[in-house]
Amino acid sequence: MTRREEAKGSARPPSRAGSREPVGVPRAASTPGMPVVPGEARWAAIVQDLAGRGVTATPTLVEATAVTWPDGSLGCPRPGFSYTQAIVEGLRVIVEAGGATYDYRFGRGDVPRLCRR
Repeated sequence: MTRREEAKGSARPPSRAGSREPVGVPRAASTPGMPVVPGEARWAAIVQDLAGRGVTATPTLVEATAVTWPDGSLGCPRPGFSYTQAIVEGLRVIVEAGGATYDYRFGRGDVPRLCRR
């Protein structure tokens, strides 16, 4: 079963092959650009955010990648906002739900930021 199939229809994030436990988010030492699996808290936060936006379809994990963001905008600056000018280790998680694609960004915490471009 692929990670994408494993995540489909589940409120839990997919796990690595051979393991039933979700894999945690990478530490700062993780290689940027490396595929990862979002931790359970981050997956739950995405599901909750989508529900708050009225999305009733079950999200499917498309891609999750470790990223080193150049600043606090997490690669998705909003006009009129100021951001910390420090490197932020984080995660980019792309999910699909109800035929739409959602691009979520995480810094060090478990609060998702939906990137709309």
